[in-house]
Amino acid sequence: MDKLIEQQLALAGVCQAAKLVQSIARRGEADENAVEASISSILVTAPENTQQVYGKLSNLKIGFTTLVDQLDSASKTKDAELTRYIASILSLERKLSRNNQALNELGQRVSHVQRQTVHVGFENLQILSSLASIYSDIVSPLAPKIQIAGNPNFLSLESNQKRVRALLLAGIRSAVLWRQLGGKRRHILFSRNKIVHAAKQALRQMD
Repeated sequence: MDKLIEQQLALAGVCQAAKLVQSIARRGEADENAVEASISSILVTAPENTQQVYGKLSNLKIGFTTLVDQLDSASKTKDAELTRYIASILSLERKLSRNNQALNELGQRVSHVQRQTVHVGFENLQILSSLASIYSDIVSPLAPKIQIAGNPNFLSLESNQKRVRALLLAGIRSAVLWRQLGGKRRHILFSRNKIVHAAKQALRQMD
């Protein structure tokens, strides 16, 4: 894979998680393939390469599209709410990275869920509940809660609350990976054109 695209896979992962959270909050639904790719990335803890975290490149189509929409200077579809979600996820990951106790607990809980998937399928509600509770118990308390805006009828459903929390955990997982690949918040400001170019290139490869 093109090195430039590979570096932006994880940032696209953050954007995709944020976009899917917004979709569930506003419409009560989201692209199921994208949701599965994002949430299952949490359990890929020893990948041979970056792409393996998300499966195939096209699993991140929503993420790369969101990346272009948010960062391209020519974009007419910038969304302040999405920007807030993405910035909050990146900020929360930084706090997590400085908290060894939280990191250790996170690793242990994710390992437990990995063992659960041996006995029940990934799509089992028990897995979603376990991932959602990892976010609620370990990650969310590290900073002020990410305020999710949307339709109260959809946000009040327990199943949607669990999907939102699991997707926020997926966003954190991608933010961790992005930092491991050398990603820094200043790159979003100062290397914007390079990131957008890589995202467009990735989208062309999918087509």
